[in-house]
Parts: sequence; C-alpha cells; structure tokens
Amino acid sequence: MIWQPLIISLKVTAAATGLIFIIGGGLAVWLARSCFRGQSVVEAVIHLPLVLPPSVVGYYLLVVLGQSGPLATWLGWNALFTWPAAVIAATIVGLPLMFQASRAAIANVDPTFEQAARTLGSSELAVLWRITLPLARRGVIAGLILGGTRALGEFGATLMVAGNLPGRTQTLSLAIYDSVLSRQPELTQYLVLLMTLMGFFSLWLVRRVEPGRASSTVALLRRSEPACEDGQTGNRSEGGE
Repeated sequence: MIWQPLIISLKVTAAATGLIFIIGGGLAVWLARSCFRGQSVVEAVIHLPLVLPPSVVGYYLLVVLGQSGPLATWLGWNALFTWPAAVIAATIVGLPLMFQASRAAIANVDPTFEQAARTLGSSELAVLWRITLPLARRGVIAGLILGGTRALGEFGATLMVAGNLPGRTQTLSLAIYDSVLSRQPELTQYLVLLMTLMGFFSLWLVRRVEPGRASSTVALLRRSEPACEDGQTGNRSEGGE
C-alpha cells in the first residue's frame, strides 16, 4: 500500500517540477528584467497560493477545471479527479517558491554581462542560457528544489480537484489522511516518517547548493526586491561571479 502512493507522488512531483521550472523560471526572467505599470499586481497574483487557504486555491481550480470551466468549455476536457488535476494543483502551490528564489537570483546578475554578450552577437536565448541562468543557478536550483518539495507535500487543493482515489490520484499526503481516518497507526507512522525524511533530504540539497553562503535560499527569499528605476531593475552579479 505504501508503494502506490509513493509512485503516484513521485510522478506528480516530477511533472509538476518540470512545469514549475518552465513557468516559474519564465516569469522570474520576465519580471526581474521588466518594470511596468501593474507589475506589483502580477507578482501578488503569483504569490497568492502562499497565503491563501488550500480550500480557496482548490475552489479556484474547481472553477477552472470543472465541467463549466474554460477547459471543458473550450477544449472539451474535464480534468477533475484525474492525474493531471493533481499535477496542476501541485504546480500552482509550488510555483511561488520557485519564482521568488529565481527572481531574486536573476535580479542580482549584473546586466552588463548580458549586454556584453549581446554586443558580441548573442541572441536573447543564448544570453539567457549562457549568461543569466549560469550566474543565477544557485537561486534557480534552490527554488526548484523548494518548489518541487512543496508540490510533493500538497494536500488540500489536490483533494478538492483530484480526489483521493487509491491507485489513481492518491498521493502520499492523501494516503496519510486516509490511513488516519481508517485507524491504521502503523501505516500512518511509516508514511509520515517517509515524508519527513524526504523533506529533510530536500533541505539538505538546498544547503548543498549554497554551503555556508550569505546568499542562501532563505536570504534570497527575504531579500528586498530591487526597485524599478528608469524602466530597469537594479542588478548585481550573484556572489561575485
């Protein structure tokens, strides 16, 4: 019984982490290098899953993914109580952590390095992959680990949109909930211990990314956002790289 929820959790987390990297990384690059009216509103929307109750996030997802939602209306796809619904819920709750850490790291990359690459004929995509992301890699990797770990532990929104279907959508978090309700203390203890060890392992990985540095992920998350001046954000190279 332990293996099915574990496999489902790993599959959901892997898919969600990929989406978190693409969407969160793209948003981080865009907003770290932009300054426009309403930018604070966009960033607030991205961060909302961090402060909203899981039931509220789940309700919004029900509206979007349900039979009367835009996906069903436009695409004819009702995603409720399916594996993709669990992936979407995990992505939504893990995205803010990836975005915040990546945005802070990218904003601290000295833009003169990027500009020098452009003057040498590099395309914007080449500048991103060869200059920006390598210099910001510590924050990006740490944010990805934290976002993926948050996706792994997602419970409330997943329960609302994907259900608790053993062998189909039941993740480790849902299996713990189910084992508590069915009064299986030994199974509950095994699952809780497994989730705890996975959480410690993810935090250990984050520490390995930035061992003993002041620019650790916690510092990145707490660092004040660079102010918009003359249409640009203030930037520095990360860690003197």
